[in-house]
Amino acid sequence: MFVKVCGIATADALRAAVHSGADAIGFVFAESPRRISPQAAAELAADMPVGIAKVAVMLHPSAEEWSEVRRVFYPDWLQCDAGDYAALDVPDTIGRFPVYRDRASVDFGEVNADWPEHILFEGAKSGVGMQPDWDHAAQLARRSCLMLAGGLTPANVREAIVRVHPWGVDVSSGIESSPGVKDPAKIAAFIHAAREAEGSHAV
Repeated sequence: MFVKVCGIATADALRAAVHSGADAIGFVFAESPRRISPQAAAELAADMPVGIAKVAVMLHPSAEEWSEVRRVFYPDWLQCDAGDYAALDVPDTIGRFPVYRDRASVDFGEVNADWPEHILFEGAKSGVGMQPDWDHAAQLARRSCLMLAGGLTPANVREAIVRVHPWGVDVSSGIESSPGVKDPAKIAAFIHAAREAEGSHAV
């Protein structure tokens, strides 16, 4: 189970995520209570252990915004809406994590063969704890390496993993004491619950 902790903006939160066993850390470069500058993110990430992925999380970035993030922060992955990549210069050395949102108008049972290998699936709006339909997510998880996001918390991540069978889980607001303020105890509890679910016979 790949676990991504998103919206990291302080050294304490980063240490908690790293020490609890996160596989990836997301730094938000979009309008949000969790927004961080490329320079501040680069300084925070400088001492991250090898093997933990640095993810640039962006929302409809301009070519100039992406260029600055790429030059200053140099992420391992770029996470943004699937349609954004066409206008961006993303080298092969940086992975792509396209975001798809749950929409009532989409028949997720009829996804075609062109669906990307890796996707992030979340609720209709990012960064507000909106949970997608887990049945929709489960359908997509059978067709791709799906990272489930949106509304996940230490209390519900086990059920989510059991029901959806995702490749990974992504958490942000569900481990905060207030918007943008990460709670180290909640970070540890979330990652522990995800690992426990992964190792259970129910998954």
